[in-house]
Amino acid sequence: MLSYDISKAGDDTLYHFLYRSIKDDILSGRLEADAKLPSKRPFANAQGVSVVTVENAYEQLLAEGFIYSLPRKGFFVAVIQSKNPQILPKPVPTKQSRESQRVEPPKALHYIADFVNNQVDASTFPFSTWAKITRKVLCEQQNELLTRSPNSGVIALRKAIAKMLLEFRGMNVDPEQIVVGAGTDCLYTWLVQLLGFDKKYGVEDPGYSKISKIYQKLNVVCNFIPLDEHGVRIDQLEETCTDVVHLSPSHHFPTGKVMPVSRRYELLSWAAKSSNRYIVEDEYDSEFRMVGRPIPALQNIDVQDKTIYINSFSKTLASTVRVGYMVLPKPLAKKFREEFSFYTCTISNLVQYVLAAFISGGHYEKHINRMRNFYRHRRDALLETIRHSKLRDRVEIAEQDAGLHFILKINTALSDEEFCKQALEKGVRIGALSDYYTMATPSQHEFVINYSSVPEKQMKKAISLLEKIVE
Repeated sequence: MLSYDISKAGDDTLYHFLYRSIKDDILSGRLEADAKLPSKRPFANAQGVSVVTVENAYEQLLAEGFIYSLPRKGFFVAVIQSKNPQILPKPVPTKQSRESQRVEPPKALHYIADFVNNQVDASTFPFSTWAKITRKVLCEQQNELLTRSPNSGVIALRKAIAKMLLEFRGMNVDPEQIVVGAGTDCLYTWLVQLLGFDKKYGVEDPGYSKISKIYQKLNVVCNFIPLDEHGVRIDQLEETCTDVVHLSPSHHFPTGKVMPVSRRYELLSWAAKSSNRYIVEDEYDSEFRMVGRPIPALQNIDVQDKTIYINSFSKTLASTVRVGYMVLPKPLAKKFREEFSFYTCTISNLVQYVLAAFISGGHYEKHINRMRNFYRHRRDALLETIRHSKLRDRVEIAEQDAGLHFILKINTALSDEEFCKQALEKGVRIGALSDYYTMATPSQHEFVINYSSVPEKQMKKAISLLEKIVE
C-alpha cells in the first residue's frame, strides 16, 4: 500500500499534501499507468487521516486527469503520455531579455502572524464539490456556455442569488433587480455611471479606503462623513450636501459596529427627502455573525426604493472567484437594462453557471455553516490565547461577535505607528484603527485584528511577541 510521511506536510493541508505526493509519484513513474490506488478507508487508516482527506485528494487528482475511476472497482493511475517533458536549451539572452531579467518579482514576505490580511483560508475552499459541478456544467450546459450572457448576468445565477437572499437575509427581491459583476470594484464603477457623475458621494470615516479611491478615480465629489456611536452622522450628510452615501450598517469596517435600527430609519428619512438621494448598503461579511441571528438588511425596511444592496462571494468563498452582485431598486434596475445593454457581463458564463448550481444545490448553505463554525473556532482560540497571556490586563477586546475581525485596545505609551513598526520587526503584522481615518480625529491605541488567515498554531507565538512590546 502507498505510504507517505504526513509529518512532512508542514503548513500544507493534509489533502493537498496527499494529492501532491501521489501526483509526483505518477509523474516520476513510481506509480505506473493503470496501477490501482488503495481504497479510501484503508488508505486513510494507514495514513492516520480522515476518509474525507483522502476523498478530496482523489477528487482533485480525478479532476486534473491524473487518475480515473471504475464503478465498484476503485481508482487507477491514468496514462500520462509525457511524464518528463523535453527541456529546451536556454536561449542566449538578448539585450532586451537581459534587461527584463533584472526586474524580479518582489519576494513574498513571511510573517509569524498577519493580522492585516483578511483573505479567507485557502484550505477551506470546497475544491472537490466545485470540480464536480464544473465537470457537470461543461458536459450538460454547452449551449448555455457559448450563449452571450445579459449585461446583468445569466438568469440562472440571478435566480439562485434571489433565492439565497430570501432564505439567508429575508430579502424578497426579483431576479431582474440583481446585477452581477466581476467583484464589487466593478459594481461601484457601474453605480456612478448609473446614478450620475454630478452626484456627491459620501463614504464613512473611518472606512474601507478602496471605496473612496474608486470614487476619486472616477472624478466625482467624495465626502468623508464622520461617525458617532450609532454610525454615520446625518447632520454631516446634510452639511456636505451628499447625495449618495456608501456604508456598511450590519458590520462596519473597520470599527465592527452595528448600526441600530433608529439610525437606519433616520437614514431612510434623509434619503426620502430628495429624488437624488440613495443609500449604498455594502455588506461584505454579514454571513459571519457569530452570536445570534444575522442583522436584518437596511434594504428590508426600505419602502421608498432608496437602498442599493451590494455583496460578494469574496469572504464566503474566495476573493479570486471575482463575483459580486447588487440589488437595485426597480426603477434603477429598469434603467440599467435599458441604458447599459451594450455592456458585456464581466464574469465568464462558466463561473456563473457553476456558482448558480453550487447555490441551488444547497452546497453554498452547507459551506457557510461549515465556515461559520471554522471561523468561530479560530476566533475563540485567539481570544482564549489573549486571555491567558500577559496581555490580558493591558487590553480590551471589542466587537468580536461578528465578522472576521475585532478591535484590540492596548494600554501602551507607544504611538500606533511605533507599536506597528516594532511588531513588524518581530514578524507580526498588525494594523492600527487610526490608519483608516481620513478627515475625522482618529482613535489611538486601537488595533484591527483580522484573524481569518492566521493559523491557530501561530497565535501563541504572535501574542507572546506582542507581550514583549507592551512590557
